Amino acid sequence: MTARTEPAVPEADAPVTARPPLPREFLLVAGLFLVYKLGRQLATGHTATAFRNAHRVWDWERALHLPGEGDVQSALLHGDVLVHLANTYYATVHFPATLALLVWLYLRRPAHYLWARRVLAAVTAAALVLPFTFPLAPPRMLAGTGLVDTARRYGPSVYGPPAHDHLSNQFAAMPSLHFGWALMVAVALIAATRSAWRWLWLLHPLITLLVIVGTANHYWLDALAATALLGAALAVVPPPRRAPVPVRRAAAPPAAQDAVLVGAGR
Repeated sequence: MTARTEPAVPEADAPVTARPPLPREFLLVAGLFLVYKLGRQLATGHTATAFRNAHRVWDWERALHLPGEGDVQSALLHGDVLVHLANTYYATVHFPATLALLVWLYLRRPAHYLWARRVLAAVTAAALVLPFTFPLAPPRMLAGTGLVDTARRYGPSVYGPPAHDHLSNQFAAMPSLHFGWALMVAVALIAATRSAWRWLWLLHPLITLLVIVGTANHYWLDALAATALLGAALAVVPPPRRAPVPVRRAAAPPAAQDAVLVGAGR
């Protein structure tokens, strides 16, 4: 007579969620990107205020003893190749990395996809309000800082002259959605995967931070504001719940099984 053991039950790695309809999600994600590109246009026309706020932010950073943006830019300007790579990263990684995250989550982690999409939508919506209340010129436009517009000087550049640039609002530097979205990419991938190497995804927001500051497109406080918005969104939007892990019954050791069987025979 042998003792029966419970079959092993695989651990639940992710919540089981039906994948949402693709056409609807395509329209929603496309709308998110469209709102990002066009929404800031509503906050144009505040040039004088944007420059006043830029001087305030610069003074606040000095009062807080934050590192100078110029220190990061000086490191990039040691060679044309490095600064060109930084400009290319700024111009080409932002949208594709976020889109790639959403596509991968949609295909492999539907519950995490819904969560990430809602968080990104909340952060983007909140970020579009700030330019109305706090328009801000980027540091590359601020005279007296010693910073240069690396994209215009070394290329590639995604911005034209502010007076003729009708595709973006260059006076909406705060918050930095470049950094906010990059940080969410890392957070979502860390939450949705189980690899011991998943923490390396934090390199993406770290590199993004150095790039946006070193190219003089954003202040440190722009990134801090984006982090605060992301933290608020993560606190409000409930994360996907993992299915409970079934309790496994450990088989009794052979000696214990024999003792039970002998006792039962008596």
